[in-house]
Amino acid sequence: MLKFLLICTLAVASRAEIAEEEDVLVLKKSNFDEALKAHPNILVEFYAPWCGHCKALAPEYAKAAGMLKAEGSDIRLAKVDATEETELAQEYGVRGYPTIKFFKGGEKESPKEYSAGRQADDIVSWLKKRTGPAVATLAGVTEAESLIADNEVAVIGFFKDAESAGAKAYEKAAEAIDDIPFAMTSDDAVYSKFEVSKDSVVLFKKFDEGRNTFDGELTKEKLLAFVKANQLPLVIEFTEQTAPKIFGGDIKSHILMFLPKAASDFQDKMDQFKKAAEGFKGRILFIFIDSDVDDNQRILEFFGLKKEECPAIRLITLEDEMTKYKPDSDSITAESITEFCTLFTEGKLKPHLMSQDIPEDWDKNPVRVLVGKNFEEVAFDPTKNVFVEFYAPWCGHCKQLAPIWEKLGEKYKDSADTIVAKMDSTANEIEAVKVHSFPTLKFFPAGEERKVIDYNGERTLEGFTKFLESGGKEGGAPAGDDDDDLDAEDLDVDEGQDEDSDGEDGTDDDGHDEL
Repeated sequence: MLKFLLICTLAVASRAEIAEEEDVLVLKKSNFDEALKAHPNILVEFYAPWCGHCKALAPEYAKAAGMLKAEGSDIRLAKVDATEETELAQEYGVRGYPTIKFFKGGEKESPKEYSAGRQADDIVSWLKKRTGPAVATLAGVTEAESLIADNEVAVIGFFKDAESAGAKAYEKAAEAIDDIPFAMTSDDAVYSKFEVSKDSVVLFKKFDEGRNTFDGELTKEKLLAFVKANQLPLVIEFTEQTAPKIFGGDIKSHILMFLPKAASDFQDKMDQFKKAAEGFKGRILFIFIDSDVDDNQRILEFFGLKKEECPAIRLITLEDEMTKYKPDSDSITAESITEFCTLFTEGKLKPHLMSQDIPEDWDKNPVRVLVGKNFEEVAFDPTKNVFVEFYAPWCGHCKQLAPIWEKLGEKYKDSADTIVAKMDSTANEIEAVKVHSFPTLKFFPAGEERKVIDYNGERTLEGFTKFLESGGKEGGAPAGDDDDDLDAEDLDVDEGQDEDSDGEDGTDDDGHDEL
């Protein structure tokens, strides 16, 4: 009996070692397995104490943990300091911070990547969809009102027959969306309360019109399109919390208004922007960016803007390649924005390519300085072999490469047919080359063919020399084979953009800083 009590005491003590901070379990290598056994459904954030994005997430993460705990849910939230628990971080492929994974049913293998927003409601909704039925059943008005009151966006299917084709299509659509709660009712009182007279689907939201009613054939595809077109506000502010919704959505054409919230005419311009947005719902996402916020400065830089140049409007497509557009007028009125967006949808706009002015001494140093305005003439000179580094001033790997690149320029400064050059790709863009990460090294061999060869060899003077002497064969690859493709999310400050992200030095471990 004594032995049995001792074992029980030790077991309790073992579980007691899982500390909590603001309802969030604190996990380590030593208690990780125990936590999965005790809490079969657990969301785990792998974080770094110095990571700014982790710090920004912390209050919302704790709030979500508290909401679930207060409901008596068996879902728990946990966190792991990945800088201390390096074995756990390595085991689960943690390359950036925060990395959030969901362990379901106590299974350690193949946890699900968290893919929704970074607000407490988003986290709770995503987890409930992952652990419960895709569609909840509403028995009466009180349950329906609670669902609507507790969520920023909620969808209710009104179906008298839950086995009907429309109801089945609705369930299929619900299964495909993680971050919004779906419910169904056949109760007459709920129909009456929300003034629904026939089978229908209604999206309730705490912004804009307040509700949208589906109109059309009830198919999974059309219901998904309806929800995705109406789940975001007409104008959404870019923040750390909204970024996943912005970049993770199906709408890949975004118009951005850069404007300080403190501006005296802020509300007037916002009203004009919102008025224009009404005509492009579901086609173009209208985004507001507070140009006074420090975390947004990299985005301004990406568009070649300075704070003092705001307010400003820009449009970008996030397809296979990012393409930017700039309006001819600086006017911010509903009419001017509507005209700009209409020209875009009709395919009548030309991409906007940034360029600095050509420096007077661009060709006076061993490493030539290229900008958008002189790139074509220099790089595609049929009599020259041109080796170009596309860099960013803030890129750590570019700074490490700089002295080697200078030595390479010195080595070939007197060459009659070889040029070593560099271009700041945060301030200059060219149609011939799309830069996805920094540094990007490309070789433009002499000839009329306008060939482009990527350099993928060692970043050493010897490696570069062998590459040039072999005519781009040793260490080269056909342009377009670069693995460091830019994801839409990389406009978000979370990915490879400052010292708070990806690696401890703000870089990817493959020797590139993402754009």
